[in-house]
Amino acid sequence: MKAIIAIDSYKGSLSTFESGRAVAEGIKAVYDDAKTLICPLADGGEGTVLAVTSAMGGRLCRARVCGPLGNYIDAEYGVIDETRTAIIEMSAAAGITLIKAEERDPLQTTTYGVGELIAHAIKENGCRSFIVGIGGSATNDGGVGMLQALGFSFLDASGNEIPRGAKGLSALTQIRCDGVLPELAECEFHVACDVTNPLCGERGCSAVYGPQKGATPETVREMDVWLADYAKLSARVTGYDAANTPGAGAAGGIGFAFVSYLRGRLESGIELVIGATGLEEKIKDADVVITGEGKLDGQSCMGKAPIGVARLAKKYGKPVIAFSGCVSEDANLCNAHGIDAFFPILRAVCTLEEAMDTKTAYRNLKNTAEQAFRLVRSFTK
Repeated sequence: MKAIIAIDSYKGSLSTFESGRAVAEGIKAVYDDAKTLICPLADGGEGTVLAVTSAMGGRLCRARVCGPLGNYIDAEYGVIDETRTAIIEMSAAAGITLIKAEERDPLQTTTYGVGELIAHAIKENGCRSFIVGIGGSATNDGGVGMLQALGFSFLDASGNEIPRGAKGLSALTQIRCDGVLPELAECEFHVACDVTNPLCGERGCSAVYGPQKGATPETVREMDVWLADYAKLSARVTGYDAANTPGAGAAGGIGFAFVSYLRGRLESGIELVIGATGLEEKIKDADVVITGEGKLDGQSCMGKAPIGVARLAKKYGKPVIAFSGCVSEDANLCNAHGIDAFFPILRAVCTLEEAMDTKTAYRNLKNTAEQAFRLVRSFTK
């Protein structure tokens, strides 16, 4: 029995490594000679740095950068020295989880720290290739903060740098590129982006994601106007109108900034991670593939990690089993997308806090995997 375990983290409970080890223990309780290979998994959001860096034999680095509200924080990113590649999560410097709920305000929050992480990777580690996950942002500044940290100038009518945060866009009249970090010309950016929203309008970042970041109906309207003006000015500067590029509105418009100013490619998060970690080669000679995440539901079919793994496994005709903390009524849609069978791991009625306890979740996942593979063994004797 050779099992490839590519299971996402159970956010707030188990990391991708912990969940993988729990499944491996469950399998070995049934097949003591089983070969299990844990392939860390993420879809471009939280956990991407750890998953990709470890899978590629890289190292973790720390940098002191500007947080979303201007306070300085320590942020971690990965470096693959052999290929001079940096693995960055936007949320490490500009994530919504870095801010208390009552402090959320996209007029104030900035992506400046994301640019500082990129600059640190360039200057301190010689990186020229970047894999950037942009999930979980607290910002709506169109990526201007990131670009400012990289040497682009965004000026008001008096020739001064505009303030950080979406509010600064209201004063923007001029963009200059003469102070840009010269090494950027040698860099390539692969951006994990699983949304298709344009920058502005009813489906734009302000209208769709602004409210969850603390925007009021009034500020949503204001930010949408400011971003539209920013996009028009950017088109004149760069010669390319990227406002309606699918994904331009991702993470408060940072997708637009990557495409317009850094020649970034917006790519499926799970496909980007799968490609970076070499998962396809590992699946080819497996007997079974195990995947999963904290919650399996109909939305999992929309580019989430387990479905990406399942589709890849089916390319080689491999059976796929998924384990999740819980499942929804529409989770059976996953069966049509490559997951042959899925199993929730809860074994008794309990509170959410109890279910997410790390020791409890680990034990539940291990025990559920063991029972599933006892069934597998009964059909393969």
